[in-house]
Amino acid sequence: QVQLVESGGGLVQAGGSLRLSCLASGLTFSTLHMGWFRQAPGKEREFVAAISWSGSSTYYTDSVKGRFFVSRDNTKNTAFLQMNSLKPEDTAVYYCAAERSKLPAGTIRAEYDYWGQGTQVSVSS
Repeated sequence: QVQLVESGGGLVQAGGSLRLSCLASGLTFSTLHMGWFRQAPGKEREFVAAISWSGSSTYYTDSVKGRFFVSRDNTKNTAFLQMNSLKPEDTAVYYCAAERSKLPAGTIRAEYDYWGQGTQVSVSS
């Protein structure tokens, strides 16, 4: 059974940092691209960041470039999203996702095959 479990969310003041983790089980983690998406109340789920199966390539949406950093540890079946200089507009439920593909890591929700349950990130002004 495939499981992706996010952790590390919480409430932080603007300018603060959080580190999200995504622990995967039931799949061959080292062969999967990993993505992070977020969904704010009343909005569509949007792409945040992705990392290739090897960790050699990373992708970010423009609004988080230079503030968020995606990484992975294939020995621990875990992906990470380091979020710095957080802003109130970063408030959302954050989801990790896994993609089975030989193409570059995707930035579209439909490209991902497995999803976690999400973790809440709230940034106060």
